[in-house]
Amino acid sequence: MSTTSERPVIQMPSVAEDKNIRAAAKADPDAQPLTPKQLAAMVPAAKALRGRPKSDNRKLLVSVRYSPEVVSYFKSTGEGWQSRMDGVLLDYVARQPR
Repeated sequence: MSTTSERPVIQMPSVAEDKNIRAAAKADPDAQPLTPKQLAAMVPAAKALRGRPKSDNRKLLVSVRYSPEVVSYFKSTGEGWQSRMDGVLLDYVARQPR
């Protein structure tokens, strides 16, 4: 049989203790309450922007097979070769009749 430990009793400060704690916190120059302007500027962490900004022109992730010559040519052009490949394909699409 397992024994369950009892939860520790949390004792809340008395009204007088709470008043002293609040006074000490307000007297600390490094711990001043936020102003209404600061509170209005706060954003929940889940909504904070992280990472790369969202593009207006989102791209789709697809799996495509290209001939080795095409891939080696574009890779040999250096960093950003996939964007250049996309540019060539976009140029081709723009020149096609609808």
